[in-house]
Amino acid sequence: MIIDGHKIEPGQKIQINALIARLPTRTPINIPVFVARAKIDGPTLLIMAGVHGDETNGVEIMRRLISSKVYIPKIGTVIAIPVFNVYGFLNHSRGLPDGKDLNRSFPGSKSGSLASRVAHFFTYEILPQIDYGLDFHTGGASHNNYPQIRGNFELPNEMEIAMQFGAPLIIKSPFREKSLRKTAAKAGKPVLVYEGGETLRLRKNVIESGVNGVLRVMKYLGMRDEAPVAEKPTVVIKESTWVRAKYAGLHHSNVRNGSRVEKNQVIGLITGPYGQFEKKVKSPISGVVIGINNYPVVNMGDALMHIGSEIEIKKTADE
Repeated sequence: MIIDGHKIEPGQKIQINALIARLPTRTPINIPVFVARAKIDGPTLLIMAGVHGDETNGVEIMRRLISSKVYIPKIGTVIAIPVFNVYGFLNHSRGLPDGKDLNRSFPGSKSGSLASRVAHFFTYEILPQIDYGLDFHTGGASHNNYPQIRGNFELPNEMEIAMQFGAPLIIKSPFREKSLRKTAAKAGKPVLVYEGGETLRLRKNVIESGVNGVLRVMKYLGMRDEAPVAEKPTVVIKESTWVRAKYAGLHHSNVRNGSRVEKNQVIGLITGPYGQFEKKVKSPISGVVIGINNYPVVNMGDALMHIGSEIEIKKTADE
């Protein structure tokens, strides 16, 4: 296995600092890549976070896996990238200095924009090495996602890996153009996206769910012997809808993330700031809450809550 000119032998654990670019001050910007290769050949699993620099829950998931050394396999290889978009991480921002979204820049170009160059490194240095991948994200600004794993579920083993991960929710999600996941799928490499929490906030339940999910996938792939048992059955969401504000004002949610709601149930209120206006928010469908907008000041049409429908309960392999 060779990554960025570094050869990784069986039984070797190394950190590669891949030079991607430099700041205007000429300070180098490196992407740290941790590679742990067992003496026994087996599958290669990619775990990565920080494609969007402000999505810090994934970075903490990666930190815990690396610091505890549980990412080191007994069989096969794990490639771990804790902060892929170093620029965004330093600036508390989603994108890069060129204003582009890294996850809309794949497969990238060696001579293109900064985002395109970072994407090119992944496409041609990392992607050819892997068999499976887990990419950690959060909800967008102020949008708190209940822990969920997303995929298109068309490639072999995708749904099985999602089930083994054991997140509370599995959501079928179509590909976005020029995304990391679509580029990987074109190469025949299944990469699932784990989302939980919101930007720039660490949430304990999201982080623990992510760490345990990685360990369960590693166990399924034969890379380790032990993994925590999933606490609850996984809920598969086949369709979802956003509840949007019909009025401007202050949004007050009446339900918690991950809770079940019934059609026409009052799930929140929109009030005026001066005590003279109040309107109920009702759920248009029966389902489960998979994401909530935590920002209280809303305009007409703003997304308030994401509700998943056509729920199918499946048991994890451990059960």
